[in-house]
Amino acid sequence: MAASFSITRVTALWGRLNSSFWFVPAAMALSAIALSFVLIEVDGLLDVAQSDRPGALFTFGPEGARATLSVIASSMITVASLIFSITMLSLQLASSQFGPRTLGNFMRDRSNQIVLGTFIATFLYCLFVLRSVRGTEGASFSSFVPHLAVAFGVLMAAASVAVLLYFIHHIATSIRVETLLEKLAVEGCAAVDQVFPERLGQGPADKAAGQTLTYEFEDDSRQIAADSDGYVQSIGSDVLMRLASENDLVLSIAARPGVFVTQGTCVITAYPKARVSDEIDEDLRGAVVIGRDRTSYQDLEFAIRRIVELAQRSLSPGINDPTTALYCIDRLGQVFGRLADREIPSPMRLDEGGQLRVLTEVFDLGDVTCRSFAAIARYGMTDTDVVAQLAETLAKLEKSFPLAASVAVSELLEQVMHESGGATVPAFDRKTLLDLQENSGKKP
Repeated sequence: MAASFSITRVTALWGRLNSSFWFVPAAMALSAIALSFVLIEVDGLLDVAQSDRPGALFTFGPEGARATLSVIASSMITVASLIFSITMLSLQLASSQFGPRTLGNFMRDRSNQIVLGTFIATFLYCLFVLRSVRGTEGASFSSFVPHLAVAFGVLMAAASVAVLLYFIHHIATSIRVETLLEKLAVEGCAAVDQVFPERLGQGPADKAAGQTLTYEFEDDSRQIAADSDGYVQSIGSDVLMRLASENDLVLSIAARPGVFVTQGTCVITAYPKARVSDEIDEDLRGAVVIGRDRTSYQDLEFAIRRIVELAQRSLSPGINDPTTALYCIDRLGQVFGRLADREIPSPMRLDEGGQLRVLTEVFDLGDVTCRSFAAIARYGMTDTDVVAQLAETLAKLEKSFPLAASVAVSELLEQVMHESGGATVPAFDRKTLLDLQENSGKKP
């Protein structure tokens, strides 16, 4: 298997491991076990080299060391169970209040992982140090107390208490909607930085000057099919460009991150098929990572959709929290504002020699923006505050977007103003809507 295939898969695997709830605690637990063996060996050297055992570290007898380690271990596993229960409770609250798509943020919360890992690591460390304590009080031979290791266990217990205090503050902060929205917006901005600055080859200076496909492309091409069912999570763009250049191919990417594909569905078309060996076929397929969940790594629309979903839930009759919808609109404006100063690359990607190598789908900024804000407007047209926030945000984006996207946003703003004028609103809100229509220049 080629290195390109391995790198793409390994990168995706590392991303899943790094965002899983158990990876950091497991790594911390293994590190604590290794540290216990190291300190026990160091203690053995100190025990041989120092007969008088001076200093504050050498204060434990065998019985005292056992009692200290036992108390620490039992308390750590008890608190670890409590932390796990609180974390599960916060996940349940997040799922019911903010929607199931936000659970990933709480699962990936590095602070929760480190807190749980701290108590598990301290527990295992004390257990492994405890097994090395030998002898009884007053015994002058065949007794061994790893003083340094026991003292370090006491320090770990003290640090765990500080971590517990931090956890209580952190869990209370993390379930606030403002904190969640900030994280969603940061992930959305990171998706913008991931998708657009990373160029897939060099785009032609003028899209009209890009090369076109020959008429034999469909007839003389080989379709690369998906090897499993699921969502396209990421596409190794650098890998595809390198494979196309090395083998003199033209690739047409038929899927984009976030699209659901079934096994056997074409994800890449390679031309000409005579140059596509089975090994190249496997490498091309490996550049498309498919999983059971959508992720925001390269899927910008999913990152945006999670904010939209939270706004829709807040405007539902069961929750009726329009203030949260206002926060969501602000954060959407933040993500789309980051997109405003990015030039959308051409779908025709050229190699360094100017040869057409990869064709991608066109990202329609205006369409994505309008669909996102229209989904919120659909539920909030009778709330004057929501309409005002939508109008203000859309007006800002209209001024900062490129011409084509700006026209689409302007049309949506006009529709919002028109529908708000016809909506059933109290009389004391009608003047506010009329003022909005006057200021925006969009008449009902």
